Amino acid sequence: MVQFYSPNRRSVNRGIISVTADNLDAQGQGIARHQGKTIFIAGLLPGEQAQIQLTEEKRQFAKAKVVKRLSDSLHRVAPHCPHFKVCGGCQQQHVAAELQVKTKASVLEHLIQRETGVNISAHPVIRSPEYGYRRRARLGLQYHAKQRTLLMGFRQSQTNDLVNIQHCPVMRPELEQLLRPLHQCLNSLHAVKRLGHVELVLAESGPLVVLRHLDPLKQADKEILRIFSVQYNVAIYLLGEEKSLEPLIEEQTAPWYQVNGLKLVFSPQDFIQVNDVVNQQMVAQALAWLDLQPTDRVLDLFCGMGNFTLPIATQVQATVGVEGVAELVASGQYNAQLNKLNNVDFFHENLESDIHQQPWAAQGFNKVLLDPARAGAAGVMAHIVKLAPEKVVYVSCNPTTLARDSKVLLAAGYHLVSVRMLDMFPHTGHLESMALFSSEPMDIE
Repeated sequence: MVQFYSPNRRSVNRGIISVTADNLDAQGQGIARHQGKTIFIAGLLPGEQAQIQLTEEKRQFAKAKVVKRLSDSLHRVAPHCPHFKVCGGCQQQHVAAELQVKTKASVLEHLIQRETGVNISAHPVIRSPEYGYRRRARLGLQYHAKQRTLLMGFRQSQTNDLVNIQHCPVMRPELEQLLRPLHQCLNSLHAVKRLGHVELVLAESGPLVVLRHLDPLKQADKEILRIFSVQYNVAIYLLGEEKSLEPLIEEQTAPWYQVNGLKLVFSPQDFIQVNDVVNQQMVAQALAWLDLQPTDRVLDLFCGMGNFTLPIATQVQATVGVEGVAELVASGQYNAQLNKLNNVDFFHENLESDIHQQPWAAQGFNKVLLDPARAGAAGVMAHIVKLAPEKVVYVSCNPTTLARDSKVLLAAGYHLVSVRMLDMFPHTGHLESMALFSSEPMDIE
């Protein structure tokens, strides 16, 4: 997520000023200028005039709130969610989808140009429908003693208070329709005061619920949950104090999803991409960029449970996936066997430590894919250069670390050939992307 200002705040108390926003940042804040200073204004769109009041001020910029909006942009739309502006989950439902996408792509392009000197387009954007895209969501649970009821929902913006969620149009409809009955079910448990959170996941095998409970559940509560499970055809998993996952019903089918024609079984606690539509396109784009050949040896770093590794393995001589979470490595190994892929090796290694002594590092590869966390991949970039692959595909959830790590490849003589913005989380400020580097200049659409 791109930040244009320091989190350190200094409150101000100023009078009302009038401004016109001329731009939008990735977080959905309007950008205006007043007396030479840049002002970020939540809820204001480009072209809109407003009376505003400063809430924070620094030497080069300020933040403000809208006191009165004097005009409306053609890009202003009605939010679909009744909880918008209260719930902290979405920040941009008032912004037309096309403007959201255009702004994020522009921010990505500007950041790459500023940090690397490379002018490149982030279009076409890889995107999904703007609503009904989220196949995974974790909701907090909090018992309200005065009202004698359970709150179930997301945090309010910049607070720890829960918004009791009744609707969530960014969720897949199969999950959203469970919100009301699930809340009623959990509110009826004897253990209602000792619940932590609940996670909803939509797998190809159907919806599932993971319930975090702080005390052992009594049999009566398990029976209430069992009835809910049968009535709504939902697999339920219990996560107790020992944090060991227990299926409520032993014969529950293990959840799975499909990617590139493969079946990937996963644990409800495993990381999977939240936006399935974008994930399918992202994997397809990565495989196309790598231009996979039957003789290729491909390295996949920060591989998770093999979301890229296993599709790559269907087209090449050999693939190696390296991941720091043991459970994900085990899932990858299981899915390789499930899909009868015998040319895949997974390694459980810490890619932030000395990688030169790790067993995979002695092998040779002619193509590399990496998908690191927000901190980026600083610890492996020098080794990637040492491998001298023909192509490198970098999938990023933080454009700042993507730009930083790109400098290592560019300094080694690689060419930044193509960039795509991934709109993985519409209506939020999350900015994900992927980039293709080549050891030789090349033309690509």
